[in-house]
Amino acid sequence: MMEKLLPAPVATAESFADDPVEEMHPQEFALVAKAVPRRQREFGTVRNCARRALSAFGIAPGPVLPGPGRAPQWPAGIAGAMTHCTGYRGAAVARTTDVRSLGVDAEPHAPIDDPGVLDLVTLPEERAQLTRLAAHQPEICWDRLVFSAKESVYKAWYPLTGRWLGFEDAHLTLDPTDATFTARLLVPGPEVAGRTLTEFAGRWLIGSGLVMTAVTVPV
Repeated sequence: MMEKLLPAPVATAESFADDPVEEMHPQEFALVAKAVPRRQREFGTVRNCARRALSAFGIAPGPVLPGPGRAPQWPAGIAGAMTHCTGYRGAAVARTTDVRSLGVDAEPHAPIDDPGVLDLVTLPEERAQLTRLAAHQPEICWDRLVFSAKESVYKAWYPLTGRWLGFEDAHLTLDPTDATFTARLLVPGPEVAGRTLTEFAGRWLIGSGLVMTAVTVPV
């Protein structure tokens, strides 16, 4: 699914089932050795996906360890992102000569049941947009889509800034005609290639019980 959302320079790998814990890299297992088996398998499988994606660029297998902000530490010259949710693990990587940063996120295609959570992750204008979209296409869980898109935006933002980006710090606009979205930054954006970013653009896809989003920042 993920490769449908990303341009050709990006390599992807995904899994709909977990790998055995025994296949984890030892340095990765050390980080989750005290976790429950489900968490261990999730942690290892998404990193196995990352290694498979990295192999497209001839990069030898190695640990994918969390760095500052718990963001994955990628090999030099590589931009990447990982995601996991119930029944899905996936990773996407690209050379930084082709893609400056990227973010991906997958979520179950189900509504956010708690109104309090929805209020936390959306702005009033976004909630008004969700109401309009739901009136025309009620089969789509637009609230979950907004949540996923903001997660992808954050994953693309953090490697460029090293700073937190709250749900309230970007205004998301969904376009149902071509399955794209735009996130207008409400805080100062990072500088990329001599220009200050004021927004992120992304794409979304729904299928196999999932909603998936992706953001690519070109060089």
